[in-house]
Amino acid sequence: MATKPTASVSSEKDEAIATTSSTATEPRDEVAAKLVDRFAIWSGVAGLVPIPVVDLLAVGGLQVQMLRRLSQIYDVQFSANRGKAVIAALAGTMIPATSGMGAASALKAVPILGMLASGFVMPALSAGATFAIGKTFIQHFESGGTLLDFNPPDYREFVKAQKQMWESRSTAKSESTTAANS
Repeated sequence: MATKPTASVSSEKDEAIATTSSTATEPRDEVAAKLVDRFAIWSGVAGLVPIPVVDLLAVGGLQVQMLRRLSQIYDVQFSANRGKAVIAALAGTMIPATSGMGAASALKAVPILGMLASGFVMPALSAGATFAIGKTFIQHFESGGTLLDFNPPDYREFVKAQKQMWESRSTAKSESTTAANS
């Protein structure tokens, strides 16, 4: 007869424990900033998915997961439905107008040239949008906000500034790499 394990820990509890233990040694804003950087990179990779719309769904899923993890760090109650709605509201009001992620994804439907062009553009747009969203929520949670009182238009200028920071950061890294290879 098989025996049941007496104690098991779910992956969510493992993440919560890891988050709690890392915040004991590092300030939570630093932990959150590292988390946002990591999810921005993952979103850039998800932007490489060659199927239109699937890439956007993958990036959106990563953004919701990032929001869930940020909520854990800041002890903010998270609801998956509310998280998806907030990300959609933020992305719907600010990100498409300035990034063109939808157009870059649709470009993948064009054989060869569209795939090549989108392969260069979509990862950068996905990473930049995720970075901006993550930094926006860090600021919102730091000021005592929750998912229920988040108002995307209040953060319009902040998101623009964060996207510019991501772009300048990406440009600076590529310039330093080019200089090092010369």
